[in-house]
Amino acid sequence: MNIGEIAKRAGVSRSTVSYALSGKRPVSEDTRQKIQRVIDELGYRPNASARALANGRTSTIGLVFPPAGNHYTGMQLDFIGSVVEAAAAYDYDVLLSPSGVDSDRSFQRLLGERRVDGAILMEIRLQDDRIDHLTAVGFPSVAIGRTARPEGSWWVGLDHTALAAACVHHLADLGHRRVAFVNRPEQLLRAGYESAHRGLDGFTKAAAERGLTVRTYCCGDDAASGLSCLERILHDDPETTALVTLNEAALGGLYRGLAMAGRHIPRDFSLTGVVAGRWAETVTPQLTAADVPAEQLGRLAVELLVQQLDHPDAPARCHLLEPPISLRASTAPAGIRPTDPAPGPGSPTRP
Repeated sequence: MNIGEIAKRAGVSRSTVSYALSGKRPVSEDTRQKIQRVIDELGYRPNASARALANGRTSTIGLVFPPAGNHYTGMQLDFIGSVVEAAAAYDYDVLLSPSGVDSDRSFQRLLGERRVDGAILMEIRLQDDRIDHLTAVGFPSVAIGRTARPEGSWWVGLDHTALAAACVHHLADLGHRRVAFVNRPEQLLRAGYESAHRGLDGFTKAAAERGLTVRTYCCGDDAASGLSCLERILHDDPETTALVTLNEAALGGLYRGLAMAGRHIPRDFSLTGVVAGRWAETVTPQLTAADVPAEQLGRLAVELLVQQLDHPDAPARCHLLEPPISLRASTAPAGIRPTDPAPGPGSPTRP
């Protein structure tokens, strides 16, 4: 079935059918309805490639999302799913491109061959040559995350600085004085991943403000690395009573390490961090955390990109989100560990 057959059955010209489908020229309402009835009867669907040639649009969004390691974490998969669902609401398909820097061949094909109308970029770095390249060539794009100088670009993101600081203040308010920070892998910190840097910055500044004794750690994105990291934390400072983490993929290992060390959560040790809500609820006890709103971030990114595509001259827009900490069951007031001797009469209690 093609436009010619539709024109024949509707008693109009091929060009009229084309205009009715593309909207490039006005068609009377009666004619448009006549054409639509034929289309409905025949179950006609325009060929995507032909439509792209006709109107210069592919109805496809590129999601440029290089995995940080050798696999995608649960939070990263949540982001991918949120973008796909949001794009579908605007009748856009999503092409996933695991591209890195602007010299990446996959990234160049995505742009040079115009396989997509616009791009959403993830795993943003403070200095990100992908965003610089897209801006230079005038290609519509939105970043989920911020560079060091985000002015003039389209982006949505989390305020990792404020969220990590909020976690520190929560623990300090509970009386914790020795706190560890579990960040993303070291190679990501060296590469300038903005969430890792801004989270570390928020943690260290808030800890200094509250006069806490702290240590910071990089940790691989897996449970085994989480277990190893927790062992290092307790080895370096056995008096540590709490931690803040940005690494949801390591959560299972952190919990297991505390169990192996005989530390009860939250009586002996408190955990909090910045983690997607559904992952915070998979551990026991459930994690008190600033819940990452993956669905909202994906939806906002798609909305901004569609606005760019529909209004190319619109000024750049952005959204910075700061979700509150969801109080669950993994934090409690700092207390005396079971390994500590019980205080005798008149003995001072631990602050």
